[in-house]
Amino acid sequence: MIHLQDVNKSFKGIVAVKNLNLKVEKGEILGLLGANGAGKSTTINMLLGFLKPDSGNAKIADVNVAENENEARKMIGYIPENVNLYPYLSGLENLDYFCKLAGLKYSKAVLENYLTRCGLQEDAHQKKVDTYSKGMRQKVGIAIAYAKNAKVYLLDEPASGLDPVASNELSELLKKLALEGATILMASHDIFRVKEVCHKIGILKNGVLVKELLTKDVSANKLQDLYLKFMQN
Repeated sequence: MIHLQDVNKSFKGIVAVKNLNLKVEKGEILGLLGANGAGKSTTINMLLGFLKPDSGNAKIADVNVAENENEARKMIGYIPENVNLYPYLSGLENLDYFCKLAGLKYSKAVLENYLTRCGLQEDAHQKKVDTYSKGMRQKVGIAIAYAKNAKVYLLDEPASGLDPVASNELSELLKKLALEGATILMASHDIFRVKEVCHKIGILKNGVLVKELLTKDVSANKLQDLYLKFMQN
Protein backbone atom coordinates (compact mmCIF):
# COMPACT_ATOMS: atom_id res chain seq x y z
CA MET A 1 0.00 0.00 0.00
CA ILE A 2 2.86 2.42 0.80
CA HIS A 3 5.89 2.11 -1.43
CA LEU A 4 8.91 4.41 -1.62
CA GLN A 5 11.41 3.58 -4.36
CA ASP A 6 14.86 5.19 -4.45
CA VAL A 7 13.46 8.50 -3.20
CA ASN A 8 15.74 11.52 -2.91
CA LYS A 9 14.93 15.02 -1.67
CA SER A 10 17.21 17.99 -1.01
CA PHE A 11 16.62 21.59 0.00
CA LYS A 12 19.14 24.15 -1.30
CA GLY A 13 21.82 21.48 -1.53
CA ILE A 14 21.08 19.99 1.89
CA VAL A 15 20.05 16.34 1.70
CA ALA A 16 16.77 15.60 3.52
CA VAL A 17 16.14 12.08 2.18
CA LYS A 18 18.63 9.91 0.32
CA ASN A 19 17.90 6.73 -1.69
CA LEU A 20 14.97 5.85 0.56
CA ASN A 21 13.25 2.51 -0.03
CA LEU A 22 10.33 1.51 2.17
CA LYS A 23 7.32 -0.76 1.81
CA VAL A 24 4.35 -1.05 4.17
CA GLU A 25 1.73 -3.67 3.34
CA LYS A 26 -1.98 -3.80 4.17
CA GLY A 27 -2.53 -4.37 7.89
CA GLU A 28 1.02 -3.38 8.82
CA ILE A 29 2.27 -0.57 11.03
CA LEU A 30 5.75 0.75 10.31
CA GLY A 31 7.45 3.05 12.79
CA LEU A 32 9.97 5.48 11.34
CA LEU A 33 12.40 6.37 14.11
CA GLY A 34 14.79 9.28 13.95
CA ALA A 35 15.91 12.49 15.61
CA ASN A 36 14.61 15.90 14.59
CA GLY A 37 15.83 16.63 11.06
CA ALA A 38 16.28 12.96 10.17
CA GLY A 39 13.84 13.21 7.24
CA LYS A 40 10.71 11.73 8.82
CA SER A 41 8.39 14.66 8.14
CA THR A 42 9.86 15.15 4.65
CA THR A 43 9.01 11.52 3.89
CA ILE A 44 5.43 11.95 5.06
CA ASN A 45 5.03 15.20 3.13
CA MET A 46 6.16 13.46 -0.07
CA LEU A 47 3.56 10.74 0.49
CA LEU A 48 0.94 13.46 1.00
CA GLY A 49 1.99 15.22 -2.20
CA PHE A 50 2.99 18.40 -0.39
CA LEU A 51 6.57 17.86 -1.58
CA LYS A 52 7.75 16.22 -4.80
CA PRO A 53 10.79 13.91 -4.76
CA ASP A 54 13.82 15.10 -6.70
CA SER A 55 14.01 11.53 -7.99
CA GLY A 56 12.40 8.19 -7.25
CA ASN A 57 8.74 7.35 -6.66
CA ALA A 58 6.38 7.65 -3.70
CA LYS A 59 3.29 5.49 -4.19
CA ILE A 60 0.05 4.83 -2.36
CA ALA A 61 -1.62 1.62 -3.61
CA ASP A 62 0.33 1.87 -6.89
CA VAL A 63 -0.74 5.49 -7.40
CA ASN A 64 2.29 7.71 -7.98
CA VAL A 65 1.65 10.60 -5.59
CA ALA A 66 3.67 13.16 -7.55
CA GLU A 67 1.68 12.37 -10.71
CA ASN A 68 -1.78 12.05 -9.14
CA GLU A 69 -1.79 13.55 -5.67
CA ASN A 70 -5.57 14.03 -5.53
CA GLU A 71 -6.23 10.35 -6.22
CA ALA A 72 -3.63 9.33 -3.62
CA ARG A 73 -5.03 11.67 -0.97
CA LYS A 74 -8.47 10.09 -1.27
CA MET A 75 -6.96 6.98 0.32
CA ILE A 76 -4.99 8.79 3.05
CA GLY A 77 -5.83 9.84 6.57
CA TYR A 78 -3.23 12.25 7.96
CA ILE A 79 -2.80 12.86 11.68
CA PRO A 80 -0.18 15.52 12.50
CA GLU A 81 1.44 16.17 15.86
CA ASN A 82 -1.15 18.86 16.58
CA VAL A 83 -4.59 18.22 15.09
CA ASN A 84 -6.18 21.50 13.96
CA LEU A 85 -9.85 21.64 14.92
CA TYR A 86 -12.33 24.48 15.38
CA PRO A 87 -12.17 25.23 19.12
CA TYR A 88 -15.71 26.58 19.50
CA LEU A 89 -17.31 23.61 17.80
CA SER A 90 -17.82 20.30 19.57
CA GLY A 91 -15.98 17.13 18.62
CA LEU A 92 -19.14 15.92 16.90
CA GLU A 93 -19.56 19.20 14.99
CA ASN A 94 -15.91 19.15 13.89
CA LEU A 95 -16.27 15.61 12.62
CA ASP A 96 -19.46 16.49 10.77
CA TYR A 97 -17.87 19.59 9.21
CA PHE A 98 -14.72 17.83 7.97
CA CYS A 99 -16.76 14.91 6.63
CA LYS A 100 -18.93 17.32 4.63
CA LEU A 101 -15.81 19.02 3.27
CA ALA A 102 -14.82 15.60 1.92
CA GLY A 103 -18.28 15.17 0.36
CA LEU A 104 -19.45 12.72 3.04
CA LYS A 105 -22.75 13.11 4.86
CA TYR A 106 -23.48 10.96 7.90
CA SER A 107 -26.27 10.87 10.46
CA LYS A 108 -25.56 12.01 14.01
CA ALA A 109 -25.69 8.41 15.20
CA VAL A 110 -23.06 7.30 12.67
CA LEU A 111 -20.78 10.24 13.55
CA GLU A 112 -21.09 9.44 17.25
CA ASN A 113 -20.21 5.81 16.51
CA TYR A 114 -17.04 6.93 14.70
CA LEU A 115 -16.01 9.06 17.68
CA THR A 116 -16.72 6.24 20.13
CA ARG A 117 -14.85 3.68 18.03
CA CYS A 118 -11.87 6.04 17.97
CA GLY A 119 -11.85 6.25 21.75
CA LEU A 120 -13.57 9.56 22.52
CA GLN A 121 -15.83 9.14 25.55
CA GLU A 122 -19.52 9.76 24.87
CA ASP A 123 -19.87 12.60 27.36
CA ALA A 124 -17.26 14.59 25.37
CA HIS A 125 -18.97 14.34 21.97
CA GLN A 126 -21.01 17.51 22.48
CA LYS A 127 -18.39 19.50 24.40
CA LYS A 128 -16.43 22.27 22.72
CA VAL A 129 -12.99 21.28 21.52
CA ASP A 130 -11.34 24.09 23.47
CA THR A 131 -12.10 22.04 26.60
CA TYR A 132 -10.37 18.92 25.18
CA SER A 133 -6.99 17.53 26.14
CA LYS A 134 -4.49 16.90 23.36
CA GLY A 135 -5.28 13.20 23.46
CA MET A 136 -8.98 13.89 22.92
CA ARG A 137 -8.19 16.13 19.93
CA GLN A 138 -6.02 13.37 18.46
CA LYS A 139 -8.96 10.97 18.72
CA VAL A 140 -11.20 13.39 16.80
CA GLY A 141 -8.45 13.69 14.16
CA ILE A 142 -8.31 9.91 13.81
CA ALA A 143 -12.11 9.75 13.67
CA ILE A 144 -12.02 12.22 10.75
CA ALA A 145 -9.60 9.93 8.90
CA TYR A 146 -11.61 6.84 9.89
CA ALA A 147 -14.89 8.34 8.66
CA LYS A 148 -13.17 9.08 5.36
CA ASN A 149 -12.64 5.30 5.02
CA ALA A 150 -8.91 5.87 4.76
CA LYS A 151 -6.89 2.89 3.63
CA VAL A 152 -3.59 4.49 4.66
CA TYR A 153 -2.82 6.47 7.82
CA LEU A 154 0.19 8.77 8.02
CA LEU A 155 1.07 9.97 11.51
CA ASP A 156 3.74 12.53 12.35
CA GLU A 157 4.77 12.36 16.03
CA PRO A 158 1.19 11.49 17.07
CA ALA A 159 2.03 10.73 20.71
CA SER A 160 4.11 13.86 21.33
CA GLY A 161 2.83 15.64 24.43
CA LEU A 162 0.34 12.92 25.35
CA ASP A 163 0.20 11.60 28.90
CA PRO A 164 0.92 7.87 29.36
CA VAL A 165 -2.75 6.88 29.45
CA ALA A 166 -3.63 8.80 26.27
CA SER A 167 -0.49 7.52 24.55
CA ASN A 168 -1.42 3.93 25.40
CA GLU A 169 -4.98 4.50 24.15
CA LEU A 170 -3.56 5.82 20.88
CA SER A 171 -1.39 2.71 20.51
CA GLU A 172 -4.38 0.41 21.04
CA LEU A 173 -6.43 2.36 18.51
CA LEU A 174 -3.71 2.12 15.86
CA LYS A 175 -3.41 -1.62 16.40
CA LYS A 176 -7.18 -1.96 16.02
CA LEU A 177 -7.11 -0.02 12.74
CA ALA A 178 -4.33 -2.29 11.45
CA LEU A 179 -6.36 -5.38 12.35
CA GLU A 180 -9.19 -3.90 10.27
CA GLY A 181 -6.82 -3.74 7.30
CA ALA A 182 -5.37 -0.23 7.49
CA THR A 183 -1.78 0.49 6.45
CA ILE A 184 -0.02 2.80 8.89
CA LEU A 185 3.24 4.75 8.76
CA MET A 186 4.10 6.48 12.03
CA ALA A 187 7.03 8.86 12.32
CA SER A 188 8.32 9.19 15.86
CA HIS A 189 11.31 9.53 18.11
CA ASP A 190 9.56 7.59 20.91
CA ILE A 191 11.46 4.29 20.87
CA PHE A 192 9.26 2.46 23.35
CA ARG A 193 5.97 3.56 21.77
CA VAL A 194 7.21 2.40 18.36
CA LYS A 195 8.24 -0.94 19.85
CA GLU A 196 4.82 -1.28 21.47
CA VAL A 197 2.65 -0.56 18.44
CA CYS A 198 4.58 -1.30 15.22
CA HIS A 199 5.19 -4.46 13.23
CA LYS A 200 8.28 -3.06 11.50
CA ILE A 201 10.77 -0.33 12.37
CA GLY A 202 12.99 1.81 10.20
CA ILE A 203 15.73 4.04 11.62
CA LEU A 204 16.48 7.23 9.71
CA LYS A 205 19.64 9.26 10.18
CA ASN A 206 20.41 12.33 8.10
CA GLY A 207 17.89 11.21 5.51
CA VAL A 208 19.34 7.70 5.16
CA LEU A 209 17.53 4.53 6.22
CA VAL A 210 20.34 3.00 8.26
CA LYS A 211 18.38 0.03 9.61
CA GLU A 212 15.10 -1.79 9.03
CA LEU A 213 13.92 -4.64 11.25
CA LEU A 214 10.92 -6.58 12.49
CA THR A 215 9.71 -5.51 15.93
CA LYS A 216 9.37 -9.10 17.09
CA ASP A 217 13.08 -9.63 16.54
CA VAL A 218 14.25 -7.03 19.05
CA SER A 219 13.53 -6.15 22.68
CA ALA A 220 12.84 -2.58 23.76
CA ASN A 221 16.24 -2.33 25.43
CA LYS A 222 18.07 -3.73 22.41
CA LEU A 223 16.17 -1.36 20.14
CA GLN A 224 17.20 1.57 22.32
CA ASP A 225 20.85 0.44 22.24
CA LEU A 226 20.71 0.02 18.48
CA TYR A 227 19.09 3.40 18.00
CA LEU A 228 21.62 5.17 20.21
CA LYS A 229 24.48 3.44 18.43
CA PHE A 230 23.35 4.79 15.07
CA MET A 231 22.66 8.27 16.43
CA GLN A 232 26.04 8.57 18.12
CA ASN A 233 28.17 7.25 15.26
